[in-house]
Amino acid sequence: MEIGFLGLGIMGKAISVNLLRSGFKVTVWNRTLSKCGELLDLGASVEETPAAVIKKCKYTIAMLSDPVAALSVVFDKDGVLEQISSGKGYIDMSTVDADTSSKISEAILAKGGDFLEAPVSGSKKPAEDGQLVILAAGVQALYNEMIPVFNVVGKKSFYLGQVGNGAKMKLVVNMIMGSMMNALSEGLILADRSGLEPKVLLDVLDLAAIANPMFKLKGPAMIERNYPPAFPLKHQQKDMRLALALGDENAVSMPVAAAANEAFKKARSLGLGDLDFSAVHETLEAAKPPH
Repeated sequence: MEIGFLGLGIMGKAISVNLLRSGFKVTVWNRTLSKCGELLDLGASVEETPAAVIKKCKYTIAMLSDPVAALSVVFDKDGVLEQISSGKGYIDMSTVDADTSSKISEAILAKGGDFLEAPVSGSKKPAEDGQLVILAAGVQALYNEMIPVFNVVGKKSFYLGQVGNGAKMKLVVNMIMGSMMNALSEGLILADRSGLEPKVLLDVLDLAAIANPMFKLKGPAMIERNYPPAFPLKHQQKDMRLALALGDENAVSMPVAAAANEAFKKARSLGLGDLDFSAVHETLEAAKPPH
């Protein structure tokens, strides 16, 4: 089974490596072609345009940074639409809003291709370990055909029905995650400033009803003010913004998410956008700069 892959950022690279190591033939494209080098060494082929990847492969996956990038790869010159046709499937794993997914889906289907949105829950480490959660929606036959791929990429895949539902589910998940991250940051600072040991707080949280892998993974690094980017803060803030827009569409009041979004925006204004989203912690810190 040959898979095309568009976008070799933190997530795309990790997924492509797993597919290669699991025996899939993979043809990759990235806007910055130099990022393809490591994949070449592992046996991937490289094409110079998205259209060339689509032409070569029956199935092509995209993992791009935001709605603008997702639309550009499909609609621009040498893009997906130039070669998509009957018998080919396009799977977009980017985190975008439902409107963006719908625009891409309509264009792909109009050319005779099949479309699946399949954003994932999880960041760098789960991607490297094949432990993502796939939130798919669109053409169910394509979903069924992609299950062998999803089984390599993730620990569980969900089929959620019509296009847009995958995007919405991912935004809701990331909205909750971003709000939780801010709550953890405030708790660590409050513990420290009130004379408690933040590391002991993490031990207590890990034994409490609110124990979760994110607190356990991110908490110790936050105490050390160390934020290697597993999920860049600029992308978390983008997801908060899109989730708040979804709330606007559905008349849902989201004061906690709105406050969390403001904290991520402040962190971006401090130049922290390329660090991990846990670097929102720096908005509450006043002393030395992060590592």
